[in-house]
Amino acid sequence: MKVYLTLMAIAALVTYVATPAMRHLAFRVGAITAVRARDVHTTPIPRLGGIAIFLGIAVAGIVASAIPFLFPVFEAGREAWAVLAAAAIVCALGMIDDIFDLDWMAKLAGQFLAGLVLASGGVQLVTVPIAGVTIGSSYVSLIATVFVVVIAMNAVNFVDGLDGLAAGMIAIGGIAFFAYTYMLARSATPGDYSSLAAIVVALLVGACLGFLPHNVHPARIFMGDSGSMVLGLMLAAAAIIVTGQIDPAVVSERERIPAFIPILLPIMVLAVPLVDMTAAVVRRTARGESPFSPDKHHLHHLLLRRGHSHRWAVTVLYIWTAVLSFGTISVVFLPLWAAAVATGVGIAAAAAITFSPRLARFFSRQWRRAGHAVFALQRITPEGRNPDDAEAGAAPAVAAAPGAAPASSPVTRPEEEK
Repeated sequence: MKVYLTLMAIAALVTYVATPAMRHLAFRVGAITAVRARDVHTTPIPRLGGIAIFLGIAVAGIVASAIPFLFPVFEAGREAWAVLAAAAIVCALGMIDDIFDLDWMAKLAGQFLAGLVLASGGVQLVTVPIAGVTIGSSYVSLIATVFVVVIAMNAVNFVDGLDGLAAGMIAIGGIAFFAYTYMLARSATPGDYSSLAAIVVALLVGACLGFLPHNVHPARIFMGDSGSMVLGLMLAAAAIIVTGQIDPAVVSERERIPAFIPILLPIMVLAVPLVDMTAAVVRRTARGESPFSPDKHHLHHLLLRRGHSHRWAVTVLYIWTAVLSFGTISVVFLPLWAAAVATGVGIAAAAAITFSPRLARFFSRQWRRAGHAVFALQRITPEGRNPDDAEAGAAPAVAAAPGAAPASSPVTRPEEEK
């Protein structure tokens, strides 16, 4: 456990320190998110934070390859390096899109390329741990892998519309996923707790935690497509490693864990983004529009219109992610009836918080007061913040910085174009 927590801390530290540099780079290259009618932010905000996220993951991944405890993972095959290579591809793709605003077909092609690189490196869906089902065709396995990766990347990309939303949700779901993968490694291979899935999720959680202090409301930098696609790919890779490469006999006999957990858990981690993405595609298609055309009807937009403050709307979605993710793995640690009761209570509480106008107003007021602590945290980040800039969200320095785009700039925030 200490090794994985150390890797998580390294990823968090590198991401945290690298983010201000990416903020300045965004100013230099003009990667600034302008303000449009459908946007939630009110001042131009730099993006490219995803590059810092990738750097945190890459540096921690390289450190992991030098740790003797994890040698079996890196000696077993190319899977670990394939994950980093695919993440590098989507990070570069997202960086180009953040700067030059690629069309959706070019981004989709790049996502398919990343999925192919991941699959060619050995990270493929080969088994489904229910009744020992095996994908017999290598072509079907390849197609299924690419499909899962592309869906996960776009799901995270679709939900990244509020400050701190995507990074926080993936961090929360990732912690639940890490608990499961670590427990699986301990139970399935006694004496050898090294696990590629646990490494991937630890790096993912660490990078998200390192980026959050810069991205919580009011954000000073967005992760952009360079970040949201990396998060989606990393989570998909971990899910494929666990779901597609776990031995069904190990799950059912040694651990006596319900066989559906390896499939259900990744879905629950991405449940909110998947619901949002599915609703957006159906909604836009029904109107005769492209599924990639932007609108202002995402889940976070609906929460804001119901009276939730910005911070509390984000927290509501955090709560749903936590309930679904930890509720899913609770069957591993609790009797089935106790897990069902705990999850049911959690869902009821989350629903009450989400749909009760009185509770929404109460918690929104409390969250506004708690925001002062967030401002204090942001003021100690490397690029600093003036106290009187707190409520403004983005400092006037944004407009004055070299290369910054004015509010009327055609540069757009990709993660809002959903």
